[in-house]
Amino acid sequence: MVEDVELNRLYWHSRRGMLELDVLLVPFVREVYPHLNDADRDLYRRLLTCEDQDMFGWFMQRAESEDAELQRMVRMILDRVQPQ
Repeated sequence: MVEDVELNRLYWHSRRGMLELDVLLVPFVREVYPHLNDADRDLYRRLLTCEDQDMFGWFMQRAESEDAELQRMVRMILDRVQPQ
């Protein structure tokens, strides 16, 4: 199980100050992140190192990450709120 300290840290890193990102990332880190495998947890943490403008384009589906793994994480987050 994920430690509370790690979840709190990720919660604050997931708050980007851009409402469109916050409404996707904050619930994901609270509800889904604890159940991810280690590789996907690492991938989520890597996603958080990306620029907000890049993530905004990915999540608004105006662009895709050149990194296929990051794009998979974006899709995982989007699928949570927009099931296909």
